[in-house]
Amino acid sequence: MNERLERTAWFREARFGMFIHWGLYAIPARGEWVRSVEKLSNEQYEPYFREFRPDRYDPRAWARAAKAAGQQYAVLTTKHHDGFCLFDSEQTDYKATNTPAQRDLIKEYVEAFRAEGLKVGFYYSLIDWHHDDYPAYGDRIHPMRDNEAYKDRPIQFERYVDYLHAQVKELLTRYGKIDIMWFDFSYDDMTGEKWRATELVNMIRSIQPDIMIDNRLGGHILAAEPEPYAGDFYSPEQIVPPGGIVDENGLPVPWEACITLNDNWGYHAKDHAYKSPKQVVRALVECVSKNGNMLLNVGPNARGEIPAESLRILEAVGEWMRHSGDSIYGCGASSLPKPEWGRYTQNGNMLYAHVFDRGIGPIYFRGLKGKIKKARLLADGSELKVSVPWMAEQYSDTDSGAFIHLAGAELPDEIDTVIALEIE
Repeated sequence: MNERLERTAWFREARFGMFIHWGLYAIPARGEWVRSVEKLSNEQYEPYFREFRPDRYDPRAWARAAKAAGQQYAVLTTKHHDGFCLFDSEQTDYKATNTPAQRDLIKEYVEAFRAEGLKVGFYYSLIDWHHDDYPAYGDRIHPMRDNEAYKDRPIQFERYVDYLHAQVKELLTRYGKIDIMWFDFSYDDMTGEKWRATELVNMIRSIQPDIMIDNRLGGHILAAEPEPYAGDFYSPEQIVPPGGIVDENGLPVPWEACITLNDNWGYHAKDHAYKSPKQVVRALVECVSKNGNMLLNVGPNARGEIPAESLRILEAVGEWMRHSGDSIYGCGASSLPKPEWGRYTQNGNMLYAHVFDRGIGPIYFRGLKGKIKKARLLADGSELKVSVPWMAEQYSDTDSGAFIHLAGAELPDEIDTVIALEIE
């Protein structure tokens, strides 16, 4: 348990990361599950492999965008469910170096993100729709799940598991120190020791003792005594848990909500259902207010560029983070209940009030009477006065509540106005 806290210390400080889903599926541009949804065979998917030429791929531009957005780490798909590898694996010919790209795209990613001072993570799919020894017919999600031609095809699943282990070893021995290993995902009976998970984790830890591993190999990370492969952090997808995450002992478990910017992980040319910067910031604040992180996804296009809409949102979020990031980095939950007007995050004796809703009249701080030493607008450091408003004795809680008046009918920042309170 303490080892987990040590491994995740930087992660719980960082709070905000960039997820990047990128691969051959950027060419059909209908999302990263296109093979499964449209039941495409290896042969039907093959033209994308022969055509993959991301001439605009500049991971330094990605890294600069992440850093400017206030993100502290990144996780990139080294291999998604379609089995295509962005790295130069010796285990397969199905890799970027054999496409017109002719480059180890992972090597360049690692170097670019390190150069910006960001932590580096690898996503790796446990699932593989290209490998001959991965179960196809009758599987729940394989593109060939209903194809009779695959019904009696002999497979040697252990050979696939050997392949998986060998690729993970390549990823962790070739690119220097890696901070996160993000596996995706276990389902039905494809879980835990089916992947030889204990052996896999022991191998990972022998190479990279400080690496963080997510909870998707299987197991029960919330158990009082979790399995060796149950992971260092919990990974809710497209949802922020109502009350944070604690284990059976009532102890907080590090966690990270992974969230898309639109409705797909991989590039989808027609998906313009983007979240606003306000939604993104408030979701991030919600995660931190519950001791969690947010991993926000971008899906670069076939030429290797992050879509302009995604970049615009990241830039606006970064603008907010530049003046209000102190209320995110190194912060966690407050013991105070959630206020009506927004949320609290806290770091030591600094309590950050995230005011989402202006309401009418002064901002009311329940239970903080006489406890606020200093109040400042975080964005510009300007002084705010704690004072009892007129008629509050008759109509409000002056026994335990504190009040701060914000001038004007509008909030200073529509996205999230943060008041920094130094408390006793």
